[in-house]
Amino acid sequence: MLPAFIGKKKMKFKGYVQVYTGNGKGKTTAALGQALRALGAGLRVFLGQFLKKGTYSEIKALEIFSPRIEIQQFGTGCFIRGKPTEEDFRLAREGFSLCREKVLSSLYQLVILDELNLVLHFGLLSIDEALDLIRNKPADVELVITGRYAPQPLIDAADLVTEMREIKHYYQKGVKARVGIEK
Repeated sequence: MLPAFIGKKKMKFKGYVQVYTGNGKGKTTAALGQALRALGAGLRVFLGQFLKKGTYSEIKALEIFSPRIEIQQFGTGCFIRGKPTEEDFRLAREGFSLCREKVLSSLYQLVILDELNLVLHFGLLSIDEALDLIRNKPADVELVITGRYAPQPLIDAADLVTEMREIKHYYQKGVKARVGIEK
């Protein structure tokens, strides 16, 4: 059951652009923490996940906040290795179009574009499309963009940039993604 205050009033604030990038673990986790904080304050959240498909643990957990959060995935379920497929391009374009609608609708106070940096890195969308969205987002929408390899023009356009740097990771010892921790 949701707390009674959720959904009672729409809070107004100035929205900024946050970017979480780098080779370290925690980019999506930081964005999900931001979503949890926003939901706790009664804000509406849209989470668009690029290059992902599946019911990860965080998706199951966030469903308790429906309809205050909407989650859409735009991926094949297979990480891109090498050259992206036509399906990868199609899903990225369709996903970005939907995310753009969500940002511009002003229905959501927080919009998370998870793994958009990788979409840009692989050339599935142009940096100009992302910068156009940043320039045209409503003033009261917080936009969070995650993923490795954030391009410099995106970093320059953002208000907050955090780089997650890997120092040591148990993946190097063969530990696979674990349910409840990494997936």
